[in-house]
Amino acid sequence: MTSEKNDEQLERMRHSVAHIMAEAVQCLFKEAKFGIGPTIEDGFYYDFELPRALAPDDLPVIENKMREIIAQDAPFVREELGKDRARELFATQPYKLELIDEIPDASVIVYEQGSFTDLCRGPHLASTGKVRAFKLTHVAGAYWRGDEKRSMLQRIYGVAFGSQKELDDYLFRQAEAARRDHRRLGKELDLYSTHEGIGPGLICWHPRGALIRQVIEDFWKAEHIRRGYEIVYTPHIAKLDLWKTSGHWEFYRDHLFSPMEVDGQQYLLRPMNCLGHISIYKSKLRSYRNLPVRYAELGTVYRYERTGVLYGLARVRGFTQDDAHVFCRSDQVEDELAEVLNLAQFMMSSFGFDKYQLLLSTRPEQYVGTVPMWEEATECLKNALERLDLRYEVDPGEGVFYGPKIDIKLEDAWGHVWQGPTIQVDFNLPQRFDVCYIGEDGLEHTVVMIHRTVLGSMERFLACLTEHYGGVFPVWLSPVQAVIIPIADRHIGYAHEIEASFKNDGIRVRVDDRSERMNLKIREAQLEKVPYMLIVGDKEMDSCGASLRLRSGEDLGLESLAEVKNRIRTAVEAKS
Repeated sequence: MTSEKNDEQLERMRHSVAHIMAEAVQCLFKEAKFGIGPTIEDGFYYDFELPRALAPDDLPVIENKMREIIAQDAPFVREELGKDRARELFATQPYKLELIDEIPDASVIVYEQGSFTDLCRGPHLASTGKVRAFKLTHVAGAYWRGDEKRSMLQRIYGVAFGSQKELDDYLFRQAEAARRDHRRLGKELDLYSTHEGIGPGLICWHPRGALIRQVIEDFWKAEHIRRGYEIVYTPHIAKLDLWKTSGHWEFYRDHLFSPMEVDGQQYLLRPMNCLGHISIYKSKLRSYRNLPVRYAELGTVYRYERTGVLYGLARVRGFTQDDAHVFCRSDQVEDELAEVLNLAQFMMSSFGFDKYQLLLSTRPEQYVGTVPMWEEATECLKNALERLDLRYEVDPGEGVFYGPKIDIKLEDAWGHVWQGPTIQVDFNLPQRFDVCYIGEDGLEHTVVMIHRTVLGSMERFLACLTEHYGGVFPVWLSPVQAVIIPIADRHIGYAHEIEASFKNDGIRVRVDDRSERMNLKIREAQLEKVPYMLIVGDKEMDSCGASLRLRSGEDLGLESLAEVKNRIRTAVEAKS
């Protein structure tokens, strides 16, 4: 069977399981009111209005009823009804009546299996007995039709696959994803927090998370300076008129915070860093000999996101972009794009990502500028990708309003895809802000801008790193690289001597001198995912060394302090 036919059969089965679940709910709750029950990636859901709130313990009960229905092997029967007959059939189902009224045709399609009939276009399996492996996963609240002003329903989610092995594999991956969830690990490893008193989607970086961020930023800055970028800093607010000129106010308003008034002028929290960089560029006259100009900034921006879509570090309202803008001549664009793509690949590999997807996102329905501008900008991106022999897919209509872009999606160790680097070619903002240079002919020419990030945002990138490594960060990123554990109180002084020596060599180390058992300290260091544990007692003091353990549990035995230092330095330099 072809992959396409397999996908079609799996879609039918998931759709059928949704109806079987609805029948099971109807058997258990006679007063149930039914919403909709579509298929989704890996499974299905169905929305219900029920006489009481469901609890996790209800799901196995519903599953057992579903298995009874599957065992009956009842056929799925399709029937076409006039709308009046359909209204009679669903007279006690207000949500179905609403859907019937919205159908433009004179008739509707219903499917019946066993004791359950549903308004549905299908298709379905031949009978309930054809269902293979399924599981109900969780219950969530869902507004009818996604409208916050409408009824809150209960949504039961489930998954279904063609075999028990596929289901087991899926459940294993989900369990692993939960184990790696950056929201859980962020709390366990004391990396960050959010606070209702500050506001949702606004991150407080704790010392350990801030240290990881600092290591990333220091590496980022050094690499950018090495490649000819100049580091700049720009204000977090700017006059609203600036954002009207750029087009953000017109095209991006749903994602902007409300303006604030200062001295009779309206100001806006910046959603982007580009206008500050344009202002720096325009602060003096530029010659064609000065180009390209490359400005880089770890710039914090603010965008309004609905509370319901906020998600740990991955979806926030205030975040720091590793932003940069290249101002260049049109004959330099493709060379600069190739350099940016090389830098993006270098950064990804440095942090352990070797799988990613490249998407060329083209002109959206709402855009500024002319079609020829967009075509030229898109061609530049395409040529740069092909010059480097990079495989990519076209993502139609997903460019930003001022230009096409390359999106790079990172794939972590467990197959989760994250938004990573973004590279955009922009002919529009330079025209809107009259961003020019003096050409060899002595005349003014408009620059081309390249907008780019090579990590994304620091918040989302730390979420991605945390889940990629499951919190077991490589040594160079670990906030604490080694813990020194004295066996007895008489060894504490020696432990602090080691600490001072290691810190002097730039190694992040601390002493655990609590009055606790040594094995407990080792266990807690492993839970904190500290790469190295240095155990020190009489033997270690006499030999001026330490007994070394790894977070994996491996015991490497007694090593000299020089050997331990060299081991840690080697791991840091290798970024392993």
